[in-house]
Amino acid sequence: MKNLQFIEKDADLLPPYDDRIFKAMLMHPDAKQVLIDIVSTVIERIVIDVQIRGNEPPVMDMEEKMERFDVNCTVENGDQVNVEMHCEERVNIGEKNISFINKYIYYLSDLHSSQKSKGVKYKNLVRTYQVTFSVHPILPSCNDFIHRFSLRKENGEQLSDQINMVIVELSKLTDILSKPIDKLTAFEMWSLFFKFAPDPVHRNLINDIINNKEEIGMATAILREISRDEHERARYRSRRMYETDRESDRLTSEEIGENRANEKWQAVVSDKEAEIAKIMAENARLKAELENR
Repeated sequence: MKNLQFIEKDADLLPPYDDRIFKAMLMHPDAKQVLIDIVSTVIERIVIDVQIRGNEPPVMDMEEKMERFDVNCTVENGDQVNVEMHCEERVNIGEKNISFINKYIYYLSDLHSSQKSKGVKYKNLVRTYQVTFSVHPILPSCNDFIHRFSLRKENGEQLSDQINMVIVELSKLTDILSKPIDKLTAFEMWSLFFKFAPDPVHRNLINDIINNKEEIGMATAILREISRDEHERARYRSRRMYETDRESDRLTSEEIGENRANEKWQAVVSDKEAEIAKIMAENARLKAELENR
């Protein structure tokens, strides 16, 4: 019998696409089956068990900054899976999102090399998966919303499945909003839930998904519990306020910079105009002298 947890029409839910809410939901004591289903979906094989690991690996160098993972876990065969929600849009200078991709690769490599290697044959090292759900576009030139990467040869043949990247762009779900429920994949259902669970406009769709996938009903019950926690709501509001203030400060700084640049440009233009006027006046004087001779 399914444990259906439909979302009421007037329900006020915190957004699971916020990274803090996402983490709180998946690390909830009752979320193990939810996490097992999500991990099974993203790594494309049936997972029997999931164990949450410490989110703050030890710092090996005093100059190293402590890294924090969102939902860092291992499955029954030891494979490492880090699942995160990326909800902040970074300012990009130069090539689009190159900083995000480089950071992504850096921490994926770091997580993979954090496994114990002493006394272990290289062929027995476990696989590592970095899975990122992103509210904002990461690969704008690609139409698909799910992207999988591994080490491949020039001809596309896989070289190794030791390190794996999965990027899910929640901003590209528009095309599947009208897709029949019975045609939706598990990945599509979870992505729609993460993006639209708090949105009353899509409440019927989310409830239909809940009716078709019990684990999303479980996630809904946990999300409802978190949303009723006033301390969690206060933290969410405080963070949103901080981010809004930071964005406002950034835009204000940009405006001040633009105004200063315009002022400097106007000063340069004025100096040039004065110099041209001086040259023209001198030319006029010389012309008059020639005409009077």
